[in-house]
Amino acid sequence: MSNKLNHSMSLAKPDAINISTKQKVALAIGIIGLFILALALFNTNFPNKGVFLTLALGLITIGIVVYSRDAYLTKLEGIKNDGVWFKSISSRGVWGWIVGVILTTFYIVLYFYPQYLGLDTATKDHANNTGLVSLFDPLSQLLSGRNASQWFVYGALYTVAILAFGYKFILKYRHNRYQQIRTVSVMFFQLGFAFLIPEFMYVMNNDLPYYDLKSVWPLNYYIFDEWSVNGFLSNGSIGLALILFGIISIFVITPILTYKFGKRWYCSWVCGCGGLAETAGDSFRQLSSKKMSAWKLERWLIHLVLVFSVVMTTAMVYTYLGYDSNDFWLTRGVFIALIIGFLTVVFAGVMLFKRQELGKDAKYGAIGLFAVIAILITMHLTGTNENVFYVKAGNLRSAYGIYIGSIFSGVIGTGFYPILGSRSWCRFGCPMAAILGFQQRLFSKFRITTNGGQCISCGNCSNSCEMGIDVRHYAQKGENIVRSSCVGCGICSAVCPRGVLKLENDSMKGRINPTEVLLGNDVDLMDLVNQK
Repeated sequence: MSNKLNHSMSLAKPDAINISTKQKVALAIGIIGLFILALALFNTNFPNKGVFLTLALGLITIGIVVYSRDAYLTKLEGIKNDGVWFKSISSRGVWGWIVGVILTTFYIVLYFYPQYLGLDTATKDHANNTGLVSLFDPLSQLLSGRNASQWFVYGALYTVAILAFGYKFILKYRHNRYQQIRTVSVMFFQLGFAFLIPEFMYVMNNDLPYYDLKSVWPLNYYIFDEWSVNGFLSNGSIGLALILFGIISIFVITPILTYKFGKRWYCSWVCGCGGLAETAGDSFRQLSSKKMSAWKLERWLIHLVLVFSVVMTTAMVYTYLGYDSNDFWLTRGVFIALIIGFLTVVFAGVMLFKRQELGKDAKYGAIGLFAVIAILITMHLTGTNENVFYVKAGNLRSAYGIYIGSIFSGVIGTGFYPILGSRSWCRFGCPMAAILGFQQRLFSKFRITTNGGQCISCGNCSNSCEMGIDVRHYAQKGENIVRSSCVGCGICSAVCPRGVLKLENDSMKGRINPTEVLLGNDVDLMDLVNQK
């Protein structure tokens, strides 16, 4: 019996659940794998790097698998909260901060100081790698015939994390078929499309720029950079096909799939950032703030990042276009006019057909549109062959990659999992999520329906929402959840003990029902039932 003084008045045991002996052994196995990676980081000279790399990644994976099987297969299927708010690592305790600091430090070194990971920056082919990067050379040689870079190391670790923790996630939610299929999907896309296919593409044609086929602009902002466009165009039909695929993905594939399935088709089934958040970050989903202030910050911040993405991408393309139409019809003036025209047409269409759904946000949308147009016109009037916004074009092209692609998505987005929750990047910074959210809110058939009469206000749904949505607020009123931030992960439905929440694709009629409050005499219930 524990002699620890318990100040809690809870009838339930407030302490973190003790781990079993098998789980302790599994943790030890995983730590040994991490220790091998740490030894490599400090330039340990392993006699056979391929064997030790296999041993390290294998031990980490085995540790996670054994721990997960003992944690979930020894219990009945169903909801598993299991005292997450009483564990130090998942409740912003000491261990949570330690893990957060370690992850953040790793990302800072990865993005800005790769030489400390052992990357040979003196040669283009990284012939003299040392440390952690050199440990991954055998795997990189096996897949693409070249030495590893820091991005290959990151991609390999990222893939192992999604696969191993994805297995854990499947066991945890094995009572829900939707969660199992969805997790297998993100595991497949990460392993195949994000990790293996780009390596095989290099083997087939090493002049092709890196291209993650599942990434869509503005996530793959680099696809429209000058070096990337030149690289694709210089490779004939296959390069041109990849550029066309990227453009079609933006304007055709993405809107159609979002209309049919909501943003979940990408954010919860395909995206690598979402895949890591759902698998390795599952233990931290409850940390996302549900405060109104956080929601207001989210709406402003994510759309500011989207505006920044549009302007930076436009500026990036603008810098390598010419002025003379005799050289090429797409001059700088024509390009700016096309962008402004497209944005104006989209906004006019939304105001004409979806003004009611925007509500008072239409005013902010108009302000944002005019601000973007003003910025683009200013860029055109002040731009020269070397400068845009009175800044060197090269510096401007790297700004987006540094501040959004590196600091926000990597350092903060993933490094702060144990502090801000697993989807802080998706919620506050991802411009792709902003675009898909805009489409989902305005014309998607997807919604989460609620049955207010069955809700017991347990709060499981809100606690498990990694996007910071107070799901219980909607469930209590029987109101459909049609939020632009909702990624359709379905965890709220999976943890509901009463079956109140249901993910549906239905007609547009009755999709948004903010006035249907099923409490008192606010509506004629028989009329409402007949309309259903």
